[in-house]
Amino acid sequence: MQRLLFPPFRALKGKQCLQLLARRAAPRAQCDCIRRPLRPGQYSTISEVALQSGRGTVSLPSKAAERVVGRWLLVCSGTVAGAVILGGVTRLTESGLSMVDWHLIKEMKPPTSQEEWEAEFQRYQQFPEFKILNHDMTLTEFKFIWYMEYSHRMWGRLVGLAYILPAAYFWRKGWLSRGMKGRVLALCGLVCFQGLLGWYMVKSGLEEKSDSHDIPRVSQYRLAAHLGSALVLYCASLWTSLSLLLPPHKLPETRPLLRLRRFAHGTAGLVFLTALSGAFVAGLDAGLVYNSFPKMGESWIPEDLFTFSPILKNVFENPTMVQFDHRILGITSVTAITVLYFLSRRIPLPRRTKMAAVTLLALAYTQVGLGISTLLMYVPTPLAATHQSGSLALLTGALWLMNELRRVPK
Repeated sequence: MQRLLFPPFRALKGKQCLQLLARRAAPRAQCDCIRRPLRPGQYSTISEVALQSGRGTVSLPSKAAERVVGRWLLVCSGTVAGAVILGGVTRLTESGLSMVDWHLIKEMKPPTSQEEWEAEFQRYQQFPEFKILNHDMTLTEFKFIWYMEYSHRMWGRLVGLAYILPAAYFWRKGWLSRGMKGRVLALCGLVCFQGLLGWYMVKSGLEEKSDSHDIPRVSQYRLAAHLGSALVLYCASLWTSLSLLLPPHKLPETRPLLRLRRFAHGTAGLVFLTALSGAFVAGLDAGLVYNSFPKMGESWIPEDLFTFSPILKNVFENPTMVQFDHRILGITSVTAITVLYFLSRRIPLPRRTKMAAVTLLALAYTQVGLGISTLLMYVPTPLAATHQSGSLALLTGALWLMNELRRVPK
């Protein structure tokens, strides 16, 4: 603890301290009777330096500060992962529309009395989800879905505090480099944007649609934007933390390594796109359309793939096309990861990098197994939630391998 908190004082011990005192004593040796006044900004003792600039603050050495910031961002990325997983469970249990308004502070206090619960339930009854889907819901059942959404919102506030409060502390202590300050500001801004985007998404499921009697659901476009921004926040936080905590490998810049690095970047992008397409699957309940594999029903390519007009509309609004696209992206991703693994075996790599490649391969085939099982069993909530969590684990593995292969600046 002393080493972390007071490194500058240790640095002044020994010869450096003697040299400092010698420089201050030199003018006195030249003139025995006159003590020259010190110019502004000069101090005769170490204690005066500490008192003048100190105000009780001592900066950590750059390496120690990087480790602290790296661990903080690693924890932050974990909280974002928890929010993504909890949000997926909230969606699977159809709880996301149970809270029909949004207040930053007011809604942090849940209903406590019977009268408050009944008033909350009456507000919910005024919206389409209750009228069309849950018209026979009891107060006890409403409490369950309300607490699911409440937990997700409170977790989101926890994520915001996990970013903003330590960021302000580290900034004030001077532990952030100039480049890191820009990154931290961007991450904190993205956290705030993510909260606003979440409410914008929920609002789309609360709107009355007189020309439709479908099950009320949030817009799949807004759901994809909400998930996508969360994934960007997670990736940026995790990448920065890994870059600060893991010492880079000084790999020879050979042509096979450059090819492997580019392929790893492309594979990570493909994994990200596959995870994002899952938002359209969830938003349209497309996992309940064709519950067979490898074929979709009796054919490889279903007949209702292009039922909407214009054709591009099918990609985002036709449940059959959305499930078909998610299958293709999943198969392409696992194929790319397999090729990436075999390419990595042809190059002499450090042990940690090889471990990242093996882990990514294992996660890919586990995720494929979870996806097929979820489809064949008609999307049970526990299995579907595990599949959604698996996409985050797979993205983590891809980022880890990318970080291991990153170019070391000269």
